[in-house]
Amino acid sequence: MTATTLPEAATPSVVPAARRRVRRSVNLAVGAALFGLIAVIGLVSVFWTPFAYDDTTGDRLQPPSLEHWAGTDRLGRDLFTQLMIGARLALAVGFGSVAIAAIVGITLGLAAAIARRWVDDAISSLLDIAIAFPTLLLAMLIVAWRGASLESAILAIGLAGAAIIARLTRITATRVLAMDYVTAARTSGTGVFGIIRLHVLRNVWPTLIVPLALQFGGAVGAEASLSYLGLGSPPPNASWGRMLQEAQSTVLVAPTAAILPGILLVALIISVNLLADGLRDVADPTSRSIR
Repeated sequence: MTATTLPEAATPSVVPAARRRVRRSVNLAVGAALFGLIAVIGLVSVFWTPFAYDDTTGDRLQPPSLEHWAGTDRLGRDLFTQLMIGARLALAVGFGSVAIAAIVGITLGLAAAIARRWVDDAISSLLDIAIAFPTLLLAMLIVAWRGASLESAILAIGLAGAAIIARLTRITATRVLAMDYVTAARTSGTGVFGIIRLHVLRNVWPTLIVPLALQFGGAVGAEASLSYLGLGSPPPNASWGRMLQEAQSTVLVAPTAAILPGILLVALIISVNLLADGLRDVADPTSRSIR
């Protein structure tokens, strides 16, 4: 009589790893879909909107209809037009502030990693102070100094987030500079800039992709907070934060004016966080499970 061969049970280490890969793949797909949808809305607003931003010919506080897809606000302006412009503004703030944070943060981090000890200590102390300072308060100070505008908001949020990027860059660059292959490159005559370009930057970027993606969502939320407080971008830039502030007095009469910008704001932040979680597995080889 032949013995029945039972199927081998999956090892405990393989099953959780597979589940993590599936979860991250789902996160990446959902995040990309949400972000792509909002990005398309923002890009379309550059070329077309249902109405002009300052068009007040519609009836005040109207519910969604075939003419006004999301209704109208208290001034009779089309809400869907404002939502489209708000998506474009959110993307501009996110990408602009992340670019500033990356440029300033990586530059400071590399300078601290390759400089003499006293320069490293000075930069590290400044970074500690900047990180301990509330991001929104720092952004408010910069906006109050330069005046409320889209450029001021992008600059303020970018500089506020640069300290974290600089600290991560310094830690990673210091670790890379201590590697044997960097010592060999120095021995062979490779200069400082060559070592940074060939060895340091290519090892720093995978570590920074996820924090920069998370800072994108934080920048969108910070700009909405500034606009809600009246320190964000002025009209005709229809910020979601200012839409929430303007709709709070009529939320019981026309709830869509407050609900829709809030939903889009949350959706954009969640999509970026999901993308960051999915990119973590793609960008950082050390986080991948052995297949």
